[in-house]
Amino acid sequence: MLFPIVITLTNALMTEQEIALNYSVIGKLPEAGQQLDFVNLKLIPDWVSFAQFDKILIQSPKFLFLFWNSVGLVVPIIAGQTLVAALAAYAFAILRFPGRDGLFLIYVMAMLMPFQVTLVPNYIIADRLGLLNHLSAIILPGIFATYGVFLMRQFFLNIPAALLEAAQMDGAGLFTQFIRIVLPLVKPGFAALIVLLFVDYWNMVEQPLIFLEDPQDYPLSVFLAYILKDERGLGFASSLLYMSPMVMLFLYAESYFIKGIQTTGIKG
Repeated sequence: MLFPIVITLTNALMTEQEIALNYSVIGKLPEAGQQLDFVNLKLIPDWVSFAQFDKILIQSPKFLFLFWNSVGLVVPIIAGQTLVAALAAYAFAILRFPGRDGLFLIYVMAMLMPFQVTLVPNYIIADRLGLLNHLSAIILPGIFATYGVFLMRQFFLNIPAALLEAAQMDGAGLFTQFIRIVLPLVKPGFAALIVLLFVDYWNMVEQPLIFLEDPQDYPLSVFLAYILKDERGLGFASSLLYMSPMVMLFLYAESYFIKGIQTTGIKG
């Protein structure tokens, strides 16, 4: 599992000439009677070089520009979907109203549909609303996606009903219960949702290519697809920088999971 990450890290620190020598056989078919060659996977570079990072971060500002495009897409989606999911999941799990279970069944059915099924309707709606070639064509559907509601509802269902009844007897209203009791108990759920949403939308490729016409608005995930085969060193360095936010977020969320689980529940 870690081997591809190690290869990416070590190759990002190699010179372009060394990388080209190690992977020179890629894309070449052996001739008749010729022995098959293999890729030379090296874990230690002959000479440590930061030229690839210098080219990406300093000489070519396109990488950083597209990086902030990704941030501008992912952060509003995560913030908006987390808020919508928390409120909707609270209603589906705690509140009682007519048609609740049927409405949630529609949520589940919408969640089970592949992205390709809803692509054409989303494109038509974005076109009629005049949102094409604008970031909101991706942000708005992401905010109101159904997966966050489904995930958070599972955490809300684990909250003991006795705890909410005791709060209600003490005079706490629905909003007070939601803010001061429910939200602190579902911190692991929020951490899991944020990590999953970040990984999903940080890696999105189809939505930007379809809804955005200007390449300057593309996120960083699209940039990796345009790296040429003779720029393998640039690809390794870009991939390493590209995965760094996801790794750091996961490492932070892992400790948050443990802390949230330890503080969840009722002490007897």
